[in-house]
Amino acid sequence: MADFYYQGRDAKGLAVEGILVGDSRSIVLAQLKRQNIIATRVEPAAGQQKSASLSLAKAWKGWLKLFEPRTVTIDELIMFSRQMYALARSGIPLIRAISGLADATRSPVLAVVLRDITRNLTQGTTMANSFRAHPKVFGELFVSMIRMGETTGRIDSAFKQLIDHLELEKDTRKKIVAATRYPMIVSVFMILALFIINIFVVPQFANIFSKLGADLPAPTLLLIASSNFMIAYWWAILILMVGSFVAFIRWKKTPAGHLIWDRLILKVPILGGIYERVALGRFARPFAMMLEAGVPLLQALAVTARTVGNEHIGKGIDGMQNGIERGESLLATASQSGMFNPLILQMIAVGEETGNVSDLLVDIADFYDQEVEYDLKRMAESIEPLLLMFMGGMVLVLALGVFLPMWELGSAVN
Repeated sequence: MADFYYQGRDAKGLAVEGILVGDSRSIVLAQLKRQNIIATRVEPAAGQQKSASLSLAKAWKGWLKLFEPRTVTIDELIMFSRQMYALARSGIPLIRAISGLADATRSPVLAVVLRDITRNLTQGTTMANSFRAHPKVFGELFVSMIRMGETTGRIDSAFKQLIDHLELEKDTRKKIVAATRYPMIVSVFMILALFIINIFVVPQFANIFSKLGADLPAPTLLLIASSNFMIAYWWAILILMVGSFVAFIRWKKTPAGHLIWDRLILKVPILGGIYERVALGRFARPFAMMLEAGVPLLQALAVTARTVGNEHIGKGIDGMQNGIERGESLLATASQSGMFNPLILQMIAVGEETGNVSDLLVDIADFYDQEVEYDLKRMAESIEPLLLMFMGGMVLVLALGVFLPMWELGSAVN
């Protein structure tokens, strides 16, 4: 009998390790198999010192897991789709392909998910249902395209379309982040400057003015009052800010809060129009992609309603689905939704007349992408005057509050 150290994955795909006692390595492997553990490493343990080092290593890994990412990024999904597309085209069995990618990926979250998918596939579960078991990683659109690839026998084509969709989504996110980075940075530094001035600068001037005993103008009194309030209740302000942020996040996660927030954000000047066109572009392109792949119209609408990224617009798409179930045309339901402008409705009408709805939807998606790109370029130009006005107002209040008493004191001395 000897001690054997093992590493592997349990039935849930989680990493496990430990020591088992057995006559040989094959007996230990059999024990692990009965425990539903897939062994990746089995070797003789080196006594108590090995066990102690394993315990220390396990504790260290536990601490490291706190800093590991808990989600799969869009870049990792794109890489996975590219690899699956190449492997599917080369004729490699899907189970073997996914199992190999689970061992090769650098994402620990994706590795666990892929091993679970491999296990489900070996048990006879369909590929679409195996992916559907992980909704936080693979969305409805991803699962629907996999199902169509399974049905038509063209899984490589499904992954190719997913690659195009994910890359466009990544490009859109980058443009939005790049356009909003400058206003966000300026706003944060303005708030920090306001706090620093109120806490450190204004009290110094307040001491000088109080020693001179001069009558202070209204802007100076306002500055001193706000400074005293911040110094006395900074902890309450901090608690209020953090509590409001946490309460907002929790409220937004509720179905009603999510719907209200998505409706309100569409009404925000400048940003609202951009978010609306981004959401409609996310509707048009996947909708066209699914119709071209042979997905039924109602199913395609149901899936795209959950992929637009805006609950309010998603409910409008659900309304289109209800209209089509009543026998109305796509043009009529799109017109009743109120989400599309006359040009888009005209393109939908042409698509229905010619039978090329999917091609026209791609043109609509390209139109929205161009509009978003143009709006994002103009957003910085539109927001910059507002930021300058706010900064100018803040500087004006500070200047009046600080320099007015000094001018009055100078006049009194003269």
